[in-house]
Amino acid sequence: MKTHTVGIIMNGVTGRMGTNQHLMRSIHAIMERGGVQVSPNEVIMPDPVLVGRNENKLAALAEQSLAKKYTTDLGSVLSDPSYSIYFDAQTTLRRFDAVKQAAEAGKHIYCEKPTAINTEDAVKLAQICEAAGVKNGVVQDKLWLPGLLKLKRLMEQGFFGKILSVRGEFGYWVFEGHNIPAQRPSWNYRKEDGGGIAVDMLCHFRYVVDNLFGNVTGVNCLTATHIPERVDEAGNPYACTADDSCYTTMETDQGVVVHINASWNVRVRRDDLLTLQVDGTHGTAVAGLRECWIQHYGSTPKPVWNPDIAQPVDFYKNWDQVPPQEPYDNAFKVQWEMFLRHVVLDEPFRWNLMEGAKGVQLADLGLQSSEERRWMEVGNL
Repeated sequence: MKTHTVGIIMNGVTGRMGTNQHLMRSIHAIMERGGVQVSPNEVIMPDPVLVGRNENKLAALAEQSLAKKYTTDLGSVLSDPSYSIYFDAQTTLRRFDAVKQAAEAGKHIYCEKPTAINTEDAVKLAQICEAAGVKNGVVQDKLWLPGLLKLKRLMEQGFFGKILSVRGEFGYWVFEGHNIPAQRPSWNYRKEDGGGIAVDMLCHFRYVVDNLFGNVTGVNCLTATHIPERVDEAGNPYACTADDSCYTTMETDQGVVVHINASWNVRVRRDDLLTLQVDGTHGTAVAGLRECWIQHYGSTPKPVWNPDIAQPVDFYKNWDQVPPQEPYDNAFKVQWEMFLRHVVLDEPFRWNLMEGAKGVQLADLGLQSSEERRWMEVGNL
């Protein structure tokens, strides 16, 4: 058996997302399964080193995972030729300098989104990686969620006819922390720390829309800070300076109108924390994170507006659930395996840092749209 051992510097994986999705459910899971099988006699095996500022947290992660090496000295591992990939899951404010340093050290780059705090820096990071000649990628995990894969297959099969519009709902109630502890970190609600739902979610919306419904050409967004005060991890009240809700309308070069609401102040009465309803001339689908329901033209009821009687149509009927027709793995792990194959085997990987910059661009324009109360054209980067 031929084994390609790939050293990976994993910076910032002590956070919730970094620990759960990138370390435990991706790299640890790949190692536990014996690596990424690329042929009957060939595997890619990650060799991670955990990097962070808190040595106790790093030691705890090393204890519970197969990633046994850790350090608080980023420079020492960036200078070590046995590590060829740098991965960044730090808070956004720390990402630019660390990724720049790693690229200039000759490391291939894989990082979380947003890739930077503004479009200029995001584009510059992509250019730095290109100039350094290193492979680079950004996490765009939602593309490999079972619900969105089912949507994609329906599109490939021509189920929708002409797609007209997309309606999305994302979010849930995040407790303020006054009596019930918050389930999201406090920095999410402080603009000065890189927080805000628009910066977070518009990066996701951009790659989902671009990859499924056409390139985004325009955006109109309204942001709000509905909850003015929350309580941090130490039990101290703090003023919320970042937006906690955003209401966004986009148009694509395919003529599809996309509207998505995102809020951390909404109580869920829908199928999942994220749902996308895609309406077409021949049929409609509603996709959640894992499941997808469809209604064909021939199964569409014919309601009549009459507010003086109880609604005679049960609108939850006449929908069919799309069955699983292919295996589904953890979405983060799927993309990690693709990036490892890209580095080792030079297989195509189009979700690079310039794609990540497009998400930052949409977030910048969305915030500008909200501030100026106007429609924004989305140009090419």
